[in-house]
Amino acid sequence: MSTRASVIPLGEGLVRDLERRVREAQSQWHSPAVSAGLLRDGALAWSCHVGSARLDPLAAPTDDTQYMIGSITKTFTAVLIMALRDAGRLSLDDRLDKYLPRTRHGAITIRQMLAHASGLQREPVGRIWENLDAPDQERLLRELEDAEQVLPVHFAFHYSNLAFALLGQIVELLEARAWGDVVTEAILAPLEMRNTGLAPDEEGRALGYQVHPHTEVATLEPRFDLKATAPLGGLWSTVADLGRYASFVADPIDEILTSESLDEMCQPLIMTDVQGWSRAYGLGFDLQRIGERVLAGHGGSMPGFLAGLRVRRQDRVGAVVFANSTAGAEPVALAGQLVNAVLDAEPSMAHVWTPSQSQPDFSGILGSWWTEGEEIVFEVRDNVLWSRIPGGLPIADTRFVRVDDDRFRAVVGRERGELLEITRGPDGDVERMHFATYALTRTPTAFANLLD
Repeated sequence: MSTRASVIPLGEGLVRDLERRVREAQSQWHSPAVSAGLLRDGALAWSCHVGSARLDPLAAPTDDTQYMIGSITKTFTAVLIMALRDAGRLSLDDRLDKYLPRTRHGAITIRQMLAHASGLQREPVGRIWENLDAPDQERLLRELEDAEQVLPVHFAFHYSNLAFALLGQIVELLEARAWGDVVTEAILAPLEMRNTGLAPDEEGRALGYQVHPHTEVATLEPRFDLKATAPLGGLWSTVADLGRYASFVADPIDEILTSESLDEMCQPLIMTDVQGWSRAYGLGFDLQRIGERVLAGHGGSMPGFLAGLRVRRQDRVGAVVFANSTAGAEPVALAGQLVNAVLDAEPSMAHVWTPSQSQPDFSGILGSWWTEGEEIVFEVRDNVLWSRIPGGLPIADTRFVRVDDDRFRAVVGRERGELLEITRGPDGDVERMHFATYALTRTPTAFANLLD
């Protein structure tokens, strides 16, 4: 994938602020190394590496040093599932027993697994985080029947690594090849992520450590081969490569997944922070509200490694952060701070406005209408029909597509999916409209007057 935009340098003061944040994090976290990168408009605009990727002998990390990204891998699995959906090869509402016919968990759906709403127990059967003995395919599927559904579906957000291991099995079944081969061909190759995969460069990769909180002694952690559970967290990547992926999350390419499908993945389906309502989960993506901004991405943790990905999709700004430590680091939080620091210091430029073409088919539709005592304005933006509520939040703005001569369907915004229907008089002029069956009139009209 070629770079879509030239790199616009960050301001000197901003660069110093970003580096200060990374250096403070590495010192406070007691992580041997912290690596970070900032993506803007499709390009790696800045990166910073503090500390050592390897302690004996000391080796400084670079943009191409491989770290294990853990559960950020889940977003790749989710993208593969959505691409299969878009190709008509599965439905998000397919039951698991369509693909694993003899499982007692057959009523759980793909959508529920993607959103961590299935209620399946968190981990595959056994104690893999104690013995680091991940199951192969035969054992994963055999032991699935011993797994519990610990909550009813959609009862609450319940993170399930097991669910994403099963999603990987669905990918393998439909593609008739290993998940790793599918993700390489479908995502990594188009994005030119040449240093990302399940098998890192053993000579040059970062080593993971556990740093004792009292003695500050670093213990080398073993490499964990996830085998059949790789779709839940097995990928290794770099600042440069995961930066390319962050750019894709901000601005998808149809070769991998359409913008509409990525938008769907980043819509909140279930709250993960039920008290503060600041965190939610979509279809494979974690969503976090920081102030008025919502950032998409995911965190990842594996023995010796922590990782964070945060993207402000509307502004095409993202950050990736890696630490080669088992605990103590907060790369997701730092990634969010880096994104916000850039947007606060150097806000995105407004899009250049250009006039729309004449739209005679919209004659009689445009302008002010009234419904339920409120004004709603229909207008053209970039040659497309939109509506807005004066003084209302932008979330109420609605984009329409034409169904036929006198019907439009809302595809973005308020009442998405509903019809806008045009009623014409004997002379063909528009007399009334109905949106989601509610009457729209040219002047404020009480419900009582609609009965006349």
